[in-house]
Amino acid sequence: MTTLTTLTPGQATSRFGEFTVVDVRSPGEYAAGHLPGAHNVPLDRIEEAADALKTAAGRTPLLVVCASGARSAKACGQLADLGIEAATLDGGTSAWAAAGHAVERPAGARTTWPMDRQVRLAAGSLVVVGFLAGLAWQPAHWLSGAVGAGLVFSGVTNTCGMAALLAKLPHNRPPKDAVSFQETLGRLAA
Repeated sequence: MTTLTTLTPGQATSRFGEFTVVDVRSPGEYAAGHLPGAHNVPLDRIEEAADALKTAAGRTPLLVVCASGARSAKACGQLADLGIEAATLDGGTSAWAAAGHAVERPAGARTTWPMDRQVRLAAGSLVVVGFLAGLAWQPAHWLSGAVGAGLVFSGVTNTCGMAALLAKLPHNRPPKDAVSFQETLGRLAA
């Protein structure tokens, strides 16, 4: 069992130059604002990036970030399983910005909601639609039940199929001028 290393924004700031920062949010979330110099490696691509991350971790410690700290903690667990040490930022990019630290935002970048907020909106909307449609056609209540079951499964397995689907929507994709995933891997491995 590996113990998760968690750093507060203050602790991370005092050592910021020592880290290779890896942001595991969707490309759209990353483009809306990230820690200075952070590399975007979405959570669902951590294993694909393992070799590059191992090389980067051999040079400098990894600091993994997301919006709130939940996805980065999960990514640190995945990295630990691959033999790669990494720390997570407590409270994520949200806590970093709230503490008054700089966040890089490309000019003209759109603001994308954090994935957990997108999931709550989508799940809540589907439950309401299932409930209202069920008033007119009884079997439609099953939609609300299915969403509830999906949320329970998500909580038990610590995975989220809805987030995986939402990440593929256009507003969660990287801007056309963003650094490609392959180029990010090259930078991490260099």
